[in-house]
Amino acid sequence: MKRNVIVGQSGGPTAAINSSLAGVYRTAKDRGANKVYGMLHGIQGLLQERYLDLSEYITTELDAELLKRTPAAFLGSCRYKLPEIHEDKAVYEKIFSILDKLDIEAFIYIGGNDSMDTIKKLSDYAIVTGHPTRFIGCPKTIDNDLALTDHTPGYGSAAKYIGTSVKEIIRDSFCLEYSKGLVSIVEIMGRNAGWLTGAAALAKGEDCEGPDLIYLPEISFDLHVFSDKVKELLSKKPSVVVAVSEGIRTADGTYVCELGSSIDFVDAFGHKQLSGTASYLASFIAGEIGCKTRAIELSSLQRSASHAASRVDILEAYQVGGAAVKAADEGDSGKMVVLQRLSDDPYQCGTEVKDVHKIANDEKLVPREWVNEEGTGVTDEFVAYVRPLIQGDVSPVMVDGIPRHLFRPYNL
Repeated sequence: MKRNVIVGQSGGPTAAINSSLAGVYRTAKDRGANKVYGMLHGIQGLLQERYLDLSEYITTELDAELLKRTPAAFLGSCRYKLPEIHEDKAVYEKIFSILDKLDIEAFIYIGGNDSMDTIKKLSDYAIVTGHPTRFIGCPKTIDNDLALTDHTPGYGSAAKYIGTSVKEIIRDSFCLEYSKGLVSIVEIMGRNAGWLTGAAALAKGEDCEGPDLIYLPEISFDLHVFSDKVKELLSKKPSVVVAVSEGIRTADGTYVCELGSSIDFVDAFGHKQLSGTASYLASFIAGEIGCKTRAIELSSLQRSASHAASRVDILEAYQVGGAAVKAADEGDSGKMVVLQRLSDDPYQCGTEVKDVHKIANDEKLVPREWVNEEGTGVTDEFVAYVRPLIQGDVSPVMVDGIPRHLFRPYNL
């Protein structure tokens, strides 16, 4: 590489997103890039000409290692939807004028579905105008719902945290006995895809029965069938643990969380903010059965728990960051790096690039055959798919008993 690289982070953060950033930086420098700029708060920040020189923050190998172990988006994220080119050409003219000013050879965007929409639109504009900058998407999402890739960096660490947390909740639920039993409902992220909620099944092992029920958004949810199932389980055991996706819906398409309260916030991509599914179901079951209930919302913990990160996940996140730079350096544009599983035993995975037009705005859902017939759990095939992705640990750099992270001022 003879010129400069710019990289941004977009969408929901993960425990591994900064490992991809480290991979982009190290590979770009190794391939001769003069400067590696970081957009502050993604494409939205770039439009405001907010960016930094990453070499001012990654000055040693220890800094790079700290970055790989730092949760959330080091550069700051955004949820900004670029307009269609014909709707607002001025936005694109501004972006490309900034890229020209910074002498950008490669534009790398780390993100999920909506971020790949940004790569698609920018690469299309570059083709139309004959602009030389190359645009490559670097996959990231705990939701694991990007098309054409076996899995996404960020998912393995979130799955590891979910499996661990659900197992600990199951242990805790057996500490006390209640006359009519205890029902614990664990709400896990997942609007349309149940990859995260399915990971609750990882809690099952020789020392744990695992969650009693698992509900994914791919399967319609029936409140009364659910209530009957819980009653049946409570007749056999004193405690029941249920894992539910935040996005489970009734047969008519109503989100269960909407049954308890209205949803007012909608982001730039038209996504409703989902919250309160576990709370509603806990109240519903308490009213139906009269038992003790608990609503547990893992919320941002499942994407920020770098202390429980998967070593496989961190290594693959770094790998795709490097592969994105390599692809751009070799002339690719309008592509996304994908992970291709080569074998399960031993687990091996490689990278290649795919056309971003076949990925952006698509969603990979959990296959129906990986959900049991009743729609109350996942199959052994699902568990076999996810288990290799949670292997190994990444020890935090501890200072005074607390993990040390790479820090940048928030007021840049």
